[in-house]
Amino acid sequence: MGFRFFRRMQLLPGIGLNLSRSGPSLSFGARGAKVTVGRRGVRRTVGIPGTGLFYTSTSGRGRRRRSGGARGARSRAIAENPGRRLTLGFFKRLVTSGPERAFVDGARELALGHPDAAVVHLRKATDLPDGAWLAACAALRRERYEEAIGHLELAQARARSLGRTLAKYGISASVDVAITEEISASVGADLRGVLLLLIEARQEVGKLDEALDSARRLARLMPDDVVVRLSLVELLDQTRAHDRRIARRILTLTDRLDNDSPVHAALLLYRARALRALGMNEAARDVLSRALRRKKGRSEDLMLALRYERALTYAAMGQNGRARKDLERIYAEDSGYEDVAQRLDGAD
Repeated sequence: MGFRFFRRMQLLPGIGLNLSRSGPSLSFGARGAKVTVGRRGVRRTVGIPGTGLFYTSTSGRGRRRRSGGARGARSRAIAENPGRRLTLGFFKRLVTSGPERAFVDGARELALGHPDAAVVHLRKATDLPDGAWLAACAALRRERYEEAIGHLELAQARARSLGRTLAKYGISASVDVAITEEISASVGADLRGVLLLLIEARQEVGKLDEALDSARRLARLMPDDVVVRLSLVELLDQTRAHDRRIARRILTLTDRLDNDSPVHAALLLYRARALRALGMNEAARDVLSRALRRKKGRSEDLMLALRYERALTYAAMGQNGRARKDLERIYAEDSGYEDVAQRLDGAD
């Protein structure tokens, strides 16, 4: 359960350009609900107000929508807008500092979906915290993680000034980070966003202890932020899943949780895994059963993960019939999920 990324820049009110590894796409809609048209088809996104969380569903294939025609022409025209809006006039360039000129040029290239060209400019803009942040986004887009770490550390050192240059030029930029495979959160150019990106970049290059340091710092700064807590818990589980001390730490981080949102349900999943690691299988089963009772607003992936963990818990308790029942339900929905097929074959 690692992180995934795509970059989104707002071009006009209600219109955004997403920059992902699969290529650029366009978003239409109000905050909290939008439709994105890209190579992979139509993606509908619904957010939970005040949480920064969103959930998506995808239908169709982008190739069907990439042909010419009026719709394609309108999309291309929209995509050209950032180039016009982020262009300094001749006289304005004369009175604008070098780093700021590089920032504007890099932001324009990034918005147009040209990360390679953006990097060339943004490397000259890292004296500006927002320049360092955008340079990190461009480096992450190109999977240059060590370079991204350097830029993010510069942005972190001057975090209080983040957002100022973006605001000056009317740029709304955010990074959508998948905290787990089932849950994503949108982060901006602030300390929270910088630390979440640092966690990802450090994980990618195997610097797990440094990633944990960033996650712990973020949790100290924002102890009530459930997204931040989920990020820390996910990283603890990923790096030291069989360490009993870490399992107890996860239990502390997930104490007294309700099942109010998908984020809480994901935290309950990790709580159950920690309980199972400590041999408390009945307690783990109870946590998972409680999380599974509420389906509204939960993604199919999250429900499958909860049911799979409960199947493993039943198996650890010797209740093979109940374990098989959960595995069969998973198999009926997704026959390729984890090792469900092998487990069912082995039980025959």
